[in-house]
Amino acid sequence: MKLYYIPSACSLSPHIVANELGLTIELVKVDSKTKRTEHGDDYLAINPKGYVPALQLDDGRVLTEGPAVVQYLADLKPEAQLAPASGSMARYHLQEMLGYINSELHQGYLPLFYPETSDEMRAGRMAHLRKHYALVDATLGFTPFLLGERFSIADAYLFVVTRWATFVNLDLAPFPHLQAFQERIATRPAVQAALRREQPIAA
Repeated sequence: MKLYYIPSACSLSPHIVANELGLTIELVKVDSKTKRTEHGDDYLAINPKGYVPALQLDDGRVLTEGPAVVQYLADLKPEAQLAPASGSMARYHLQEMLGYINSELHQGYLPLFYPETSDEMRAGRMAHLRKHYALVDATLGFTPFLLGERFSIADAYLFVVTRWATFVNLDLAPFPHLQAFQERIATRPAVQAALRREQPIAA
């Protein structure tokens, strides 16, 4: 399998998950501006959406969208229990959390990366993120991980998008449980290996 990634982007999440599972995946870096891979291939021919992640399977099929990719990877090794069994209520709670991170946090950050974003919109996005992080922080005040006592693919996704707070100067001091979560996840060997491999902007 090939995982197409951009350093520090949301593709770091499936990279971490693959490491947690001990899966062998070829990493292919994508230039976000030229839409070319590090080998000179046209990334739009691989994923017409133009963004990462994209997971190319051994048979050539391509799977996109981070929440789908991490669930696919987790289901390759169900014994690792990074995702509850398909069809279980716990699995639906996982999908609920993945959807929440995707819609309220991941998408909330995106306008903050563009210099043309107005100050008014920037302030609104910051307020939006703080509102939703307050809910996450409350959850993490009761459990070490989003779904309870066990690390899951949702934790990898939350960790990756929350790292972006540093890039956009979002102060996480009001969320001590979230900060402690970030510190705990950062020490996991699979996370450390992914960060070293991608050489992101900040560890």
